[in-house]
Amino acid sequence: MWTNRTRLLWLCLCLWLWLCLDKALCLPETGKMRDTDVSKFFRHLDVIPDVIAVGPQDFLNVTYPGNINADRGVQLQALQVRDEPKVNWIAGKDYYYTLILTDPDVPAKVPPQPNEYLHWLVVNIPGNEMALGDVRVGYTGATPAKGSGLHRYVFLLYKQSDYLKFDLEPVPKHSDRGRQNFSTRAFVKRYELGFPLAGNFFTCEWSTDVPALHKASHETEERPLSF
Repeated sequence: MWTNRTRLLWLCLCLWLWLCLDKALCLPETGKMRDTDVSKFFRHLDVIPDVIAVGPQDFLNVTYPGNINADRGVQLQALQVRDEPKVNWIAGKDYYYTLILTDPDVPAKVPPQPNEYLHWLVVNIPGNEMALGDVRVGYTGATPAKGSGLHRYVFLLYKQSDYLKFDLEPVPKHSDRGRQNFSTRAFVKRYELGFPLAGNFFTCEWSTDVPALHKASHETEERPLSF
């Protein structure tokens, strides 16, 4: 028969196990946050609903030269984001991914229908090997117009169903051609990419460095995308 002391020890053990299990269920996975937590940051400054309707599952790791992190709406200077960042995520080796970087505030954040400017588009990325992806639109940094306020620069990662054929003319990084009038929603719908797997964003506004940066990194020809 159990003694009172044995019963007490058993109850204490059960209580300890219950507390441990409850804590484990409440904590997010290592390196990840719950979808609701990620969505909270994307609702900040209206990335949801201006760019996407549903938040990503996880944050995308975006690091610019100088170990500068583009994370959760942090405000950065145009000079800091001039060069292409390193982008990392946890990927399945047998999957392909699409990466989008878009500014929904061109020429300025005017409701209810922001205009997007496509800063970067890489498709058919095997796993997380960015260097092996197909760059359809070359990277160009943030150069917001004077007086246009704070711009949002949104990174979105999508997992493709397979290797896809993207009917897009390549755009060099120094060209403005094909960047204006982009729509993330229309692009995602056209290629059936579903909801974003991961994402992040930063903000930037005009500074005295912008005119020189824009001149160095852009041509003035323009051929709008029809998304």
